[in-house]
Amino acid sequence: MGFDLDRFAEDVDSDLKCKLCAKVLEEPLSTPCGHVFCAGCLLPWAVQQRLCPLQCQSICAKELHQVLPLKNLIQKLDIRCDYHARGCAKTVKLQELRDHVEMCDYSPAQCRNKGCKEVLNLRDMDSHMRESCDYRPVGICQKGCGLVLLHKDLIQGNHCCLRALRAQNGALQVKMSSLEQDTKKQTVKWSKREKSLLAQVSALQNEVQLTALRYQKKFNQYMIHINNITKYVASHCKVRKKKKKIWVIHCTRWRGHHLLLFFLSLLIFPWKCLSWYMKYCR
Repeated sequence: MGFDLDRFAEDVDSDLKCKLCAKVLEEPLSTPCGHVFCAGCLLPWAVQQRLCPLQCQSICAKELHQVLPLKNLIQKLDIRCDYHARGCAKTVKLQELRDHVEMCDYSPAQCRNKGCKEVLNLRDMDSHMRESCDYRPVGICQKGCGLVLLHKDLIQGNHCCLRALRAQNGALQVKMSSLEQDTKKQTVKWSKREKSLLAQVSALQNEVQLTALRYQKKFNQYMIHINNITKYVASHCKVRKKKKKIWVIHCTRWRGHHLLLFFLSLLIFPWKCLSWYMKYCR
């Protein structure tokens, strides 16, 4: 799984080579006994064999660990581009290889002219499409069809307006049929999606209704409980008349606690004013 030796600009020390694949270590992992191998080589071996490749002791995948100093040393080696065989003579540090490959002018690419299957270097793409591609457009037919002429048709002299129009019409029909099928698929997909959403909305509405009923039931229970307490308090309260003819409720003790502590306020009715007012409890 490692890097091929012939890709490096200089000879690589044997300590930097994997004992399984004989290549330069890639993502080096160390065994408990100190031997180092490529991660791609050692992990499958450890899972299947459960033994160090050098037959020194048993190992498991959890016991393997990275060797960062060794990895950093390998990352500083000079290596040739992945597309060296396509003509790239660039040599970069291994740690810079990925960035270079993504921007390399020698990376393979297929011609973008419709009908052309040729694969060429990225650096040659523009000139190929403009100058040498047989499928490059060269103008408009002047015989009446008004279609774009390709270089191969012009060279071979086999352009027939009627045949070209039929071919274009057939291609358009195929495209329309494909679009209709896609539209039907999308319609079915969104119809299913709509039904699913409606089902979710219905389920949420039912859940909300059930929740409301549960809270209404609890509220009714609390009201009954409060009414029972009120009746109990009323039956155990003593009433006395003050000088100003204000009737005040004095509560007795119940189960060791003063019942007044259960109220935030009391309603008081003075006979002189003939109206109720609120007296807050301290």
